[in-house]
Formats: sequence, structure tokens, C-alpha cells
Amino acid sequence: MTESILIVDDNLEILEFLTEVLGDTYKVHVAENGEIALQILDTEVIHLIVLDVMMPGMDGFELCHLVKSNVEYCHIPVLLLTSKSSHRSHIEGLEAGADAYTRKPFSPKFIQVQIANLLNNRLKIKTHFASSPFEDVRVMAHSKTDETFLKKLDDYIRKNIQDSQMDIDKLAEHMNMSRPTLYRKIKSLSALSPKELINITRLKKAACLIAENEFSLSEIARMVGYGSQSLFSRNFQKHFNASPLEYLNSLPKTTTK
Repeated sequence: MTESILIVDDNLEILEFLTEVLGDTYKVHVAENGEIALQILDTEVIHLIVLDVMMPGMDGFELCHLVKSNVEYCHIPVLLLTSKSSHRSHIEGLEAGADAYTRKPFSPKFIQVQIANLLNNRLKIKTHFASSPFEDVRVMAHSKTDETFLKKLDDYIRKNIQDSQMDIDKLAEHMNMSRPTLYRKIKSLSALSPKELINITRLKKAACLIAENEFSLSEIARMVGYGSQSLFSRNFQKHFNASPLEYLNSLPKTTTK
């Protein structure tokens, strides 16, 4: 998957320069002001924002604060660009919620490395969550707002885990979000579609039940919302690289009966 970056700057030369520097690696969206940036955030899955501080109207600090205080966008890392060199401006950027701060002028290599590091750190967390049977979904949270959002989402999925018809429409209604907004939020935050997140939650719950060794595999399949044990076994194998029985046999004997 090619990650998407939003560049916000009122200087067209900077927009063209950064598009050229980053365009071979990422899908690049550009905005000349904060209002256009918000329109893009409302329609696209954005993985990182490169944001100039000095802009007319809504400046970079204001837009950064708005992004970081909105549950729909707060998970997106923000890299601030500024020609200011004072400690006060740096502190102001961090107070607005920026994840990184770069002074102009900067070399193409420097900003490429900064962006790669921010995205790679997020990717490691997403991969760890998806592949670890007992890892809590809140490991992907980068703020208290995200933690609350993920807990509410996870609680609903687990409460209704036997519902084989659970889908994004039911999740969106519970989360008081539109379907597209929830999709963008989950996709950007976890790199998963809502359907994939539901399925991984089912499989993680199944892994916990298998470890308890109190139910048959067919019972566990039904308990986590699978109407077919064969489909459950195939999905478990695909996700954890082991069949449910192999997984059970791999557990320490003290956890099984």
C-alpha cells in the first residue's frame, strides 16, 4: 500500500519542490491553505501531514491544533515546517501537537528520513497489533482521544462478536460517524479496513478462548461469529500461520488442560 501525504503550504514553489521530492515514494496531496487541507482530510485517507507554519488565514499552529483535537484526524502525524528558529516557536509547535519540527531550509534527504521514520514507527505498531494474539487494540493509540475511540470501538465489536452480520454500517452508527469517515479513520489508524479489523478481533478472541482450552474448536468458531468451522480454521491459519489445533499444541502446557 502506498501511503498518502498531505502537504500544506501557501508557497507554490515549496509545494512543487516537496511533491517532486516525495512523489516517487508516496501518494501526494497538496493544499495552499488550511481550508483546502481540511476538505482533503474529509475525503482522503491521509497517513502524514507536512505543514508550513507561516500561512495567511489559518496558520500552521492553528491547523495542527485543529487536527490533533479532532477525533477524525488526531491519529495523523504532523511534521511542521518553519523558517522560525526561536525556542518559543518550537515549543508552540509541540504544544499544538506536532510530532516533528523542521526548520527551513532543509535538504531533501533530511525530510525524506524524517517522514520515513514517523511512518515506519506507526507501521511497526500496526503490524505488532495485527500479528500478536493477545495485544490490545489501544496499542495503536497515539493520544487519549484515540485511546478512547479505540476502546469504544473494540468494546462494541467484542460485545457483539457472535453477530456474523456485523459490518461497517453498524460500527458507524455506534461510533456516531458517517460510514466514509469511520472507514478513513480505521484505515489510517490501523492499516486495516473495518471488515479486516472485525475479523482480526474475532481471531484474537478465538486465540484467547483456545488458550483457555474449555471449549471445542467448533464451539469457539460459533462464539466468535463464524458459521463455518472450516472458514474459521482457514482464516486463523492465514492470520497466525498456524491452525487452531497447532496453536493450541504450541501453548505452554500450564495454560492447557
